[in-house]
Amino acid sequence: MNKSLKPVCLLCTLFVYTVALAQPPLTLRCDPAQTAASIRLSATLHTVHGSFHSKQCELQFDPASGAISGEVVFDATSGKTGNDGRDRKMHQDVLESARYPEIVFRPDRLDGKVTAGVASNLTVHGMFRIHGAEHELSIPVEAKLSGDHWTAHAQFKVPYVSWGMKNPSRAFIHVSETVAVEFHGEGKVTSP
Repeated sequence: MNKSLKPVCLLCTLFVYTVALAQPPLTLRCDPAQTAASIRLSATLHTVHGSFHSKQCELQFDPASGAISGEVVFDATSGKTGNDGRDRKMHQDVLESARYPEIVFRPDRLDGKVTAGVASNLTVHGMFRIHGAEHELSIPVEAKLSGDHWTAHAQFKVPYVSWGMKNPSRAFIHVSETVAVEFHGEGKVTSP
């Protein structure tokens, strides 16, 4: 290689590397039709399954620093388990969803590295608001950014009784004091 071209090639390589590192912050918006939370609650003789609908979701993510903010909001009143009587009890006695109509997660930091085009295993830290109170939570998330599309999948447990909600157990029917939550979200990626 010509000696006079070496500094130019080095400068070009440095420029490309700097541009790659200086990605602008991204906005991740959920597609409500593709974003949901399902629940699983162990009970005497059976397991209760249910789901909640997404209300809104918009996150700001800086790939260079790993900073994340925004919120994921679910409609607490949308919760269904397939049994009207059980759902009434869940909404009136446990969630009190008429009084606390939203379940919200507000991320404040992310541990791990997002690599474009492949699934990345991360831990997202933030505040989880349910039943009128906020609780610090760290959630393992598998996320993928691919062009203008993103997906995320997470599983975590909510200790609803220790967080101040009523245990709906009755004389011969006992339920777990922790509910397993599975989140799936996807949507569009935009940058400023």
